Amino acid sequence: MENKFIVETSARHIHLTAEAVEILYGKGAELIVKKMLSQPGQFACANEKILLTGPKGSLAVSVLGPIRSANQVELSFTDARALGIAPPVRESGDVAGTPGIKLTGPAGELEIAEGCIIAKRHIHMTPADAEAFGVVDKQIVSVKLETPRPLIFGDVVVRVSPKFALAMHIDTDECNAAAAFGTVYGEIVK
Repeated sequence: MENKFIVETSARHIHLTAEAVEILYGKGAELIVKKMLSQPGQFACANEKILLTGPKGSLAVSVLGPIRSANQVELSFTDARALGIAPPVRESGDVAGTPGIKLTGPAGELEIAEGCIIAKRHIHMTPADAEAFGVVDKQIVSVKLETPRPLIFGDVVVRVSPKFALAMHIDTDECNAAAAFGTVYGEIVK
């Protein structure tokens, strides 16, 4: 597996602020860990899903923790069309000027003015990983996936932090296009 890394599919989900958690789940509510994710400190929540409602429809999304400083909804283009919104492709955390949406939880509703994105495909790396792969933070690369429908994803951003674990993240539309089901590995190609 030298020079390769795991490719994981990130399905639609939401990251919430502490204020949003209280509005949607009730006073004093906290995010409950269901299972830890591949990125250190990140987890899928056992809390009920949140219902997103846009101009054309509604979709339920899982909540990921921990608490964030801004609400962020990560969708695929297929999800966005079903909701009737047109979010841009952005890196996580870059939500300024993005579409908002209505959130409904078991204890309340919240209309967020911005926060919906299509997550830019990316590779999480530690500094040691980046050195081994010969890349730097924010570098744009292409990644080849060997699947029943092999393809090369362009415009993949490398994200480097000592807090990360080596893994590439794609959304469900990208997963389906590549038939990237089960355990899939990627390789940077130049």
